[in-house]
Amino acid sequence: MNWLKIKNLQAVPLSHIPRLATDELVENMLDQIHTGKRLVQFFANQSGKDLALYTVLADDADSFLVLAAAEVPRSKSFASMTPSAPACHLFEREIYEDYGIMPAGHPWLKPVRKGIAGIEGGEESYHFFHMAGEEVHEVGVGPIHAGVIEPGHFRFSCTGETVHHLEIELGFQHRGIEKLFIKNRRKPFFLLKLAESIAGDTVIGHTGAFVNALEALSGTRVPLRAESIRAIALELERVAVHLGDLSALSGDVAYLTGHSVFAALRTLATNTSLAICGNRFGRGLLAPGGVYSELTVDVVAKIKSVVDELEEKTELAADVLFASASVLSRFEKTGAVSKKTARELGMVGPAARASGIPIDARADFPYGVYASFPVHAFSLSTGDVFARAYVRYVEILQSLRMIREQVESLPNGKIRRPVTDLRPDHLVVSLTEGWRGEIAHIAITDKRGQLCRYKIKDPSFNNWLALALAVRNEGISDFPLCNKSFNLSYCGFDL
Repeated sequence: MNWLKIKNLQAVPLSHIPRLATDELVENMLDQIHTGKRLVQFFANQSGKDLALYTVLADDADSFLVLAAAEVPRSKSFASMTPSAPACHLFEREIYEDYGIMPAGHPWLKPVRKGIAGIEGGEESYHFFHMAGEEVHEVGVGPIHAGVIEPGHFRFSCTGETVHHLEIELGFQHRGIEKLFIKNRRKPFFLLKLAESIAGDTVIGHTGAFVNALEALSGTRVPLRAESIRAIALELERVAVHLGDLSALSGDVAYLTGHSVFAALRTLATNTSLAICGNRFGRGLLAPGGVYSELTVDVVAKIKSVVDELEEKTELAADVLFASASVLSRFEKTGAVSKKTARELGMVGPAARASGIPIDARADFPYGVYASFPVHAFSLSTGDVFARAYVRYVEILQSLRMIREQVESLPNGKIRRPVTDLRPDHLVVSLTEGWRGEIAHIAITDKRGQLCRYKIKDPSFNNWLALALAVRNEGISDFPLCNKSFNLSYCGFDL
């Protein structure tokens, strides 16, 4: 099989990427997916008159990626893989929406993002699934929600209180992020701020993927001290959001003590990020070639103290949470996603690990300090709200251990090196493990060494359909609980 085998963050010349016939690409993709590889990215790229399909598959067990491309035929169509590989469904819909390339035989070819429906165009091209029957009723929620939740429409088809189908329509604030990367490619600082804004709750995760991609394309070696600071920031981000999720889940089942305690602990974590770089969400910390903020003796002492406090109090609060009969009665067997379904959908992150799929980019495709400080991808098998909550708890403790290891062995030296020019006509795949799961950025340069394509995949792209399936045959009142247990991103999806 003529595919290019690469590692995470290995920049490769475009000329080295095999160009297959479209039918051959589709056939090869299906063969590899059905024999255990996982779809990471599938997208189209227009370079002059050349319109091509690119695909990246992951071999998680052996820690390598395979890459191939195909020129789009004049018919501008290819055979849809979705009927036999459901993980392809959104990728194919996005390709059709953005480039008009038809995935022939796609079972549900709808817009990915509201109001930009490619060939058909406009909002009216989106048709919701409809159930018929005297006792069937539909419940529409959103796109405008209470509080500060971003816009998304949820349409439930129910009989009584039982949900038979949930359809989720997103894309209400499509921002054109990927195009902005190309439009502003000569403005490095603007691109850095843009990366920080891909998903506001995943600043370190997405910005890390971006700067890693630039460093790989330029051959820049990041100082070891900077790599440690980056890892500390990424794990603090994971700790803070997971604590916030445990707070939200507690609130959804009226366990108010947990709601308050976990929220207070989250604040302790975000305030530590504030002490490091002046921003609670990590903005302004990461830089191409390293980091902007040094860890002083006082900041290191604060981090150590906070880690000890968070570890002690999180264990105590979680012991009470997961021993509560009233909490367990709501968490257990609610919103379950089986391992088979999770694998077919290509789920990632804590949600995948809760369904028995132990994938984690830090372990499977290690980068930075993770090559020297191994991470164990903890998983459970039940795939329910309980599992998604408990995996978060375990990951909090793992992250605190990682932070402690980094501050206790913090290398001396510089915190930043200048980034040189990007290699022309190259491509790099940059994988990081954000708190939601695998973040995938792909950067392609032109013959002048300028970015000509920047493709982003937030883990939410993989997991929204899983949420829709998790609530089938559940009571509609359990939807908020299921939703919180996934905690997916609207803006990370509405790129």
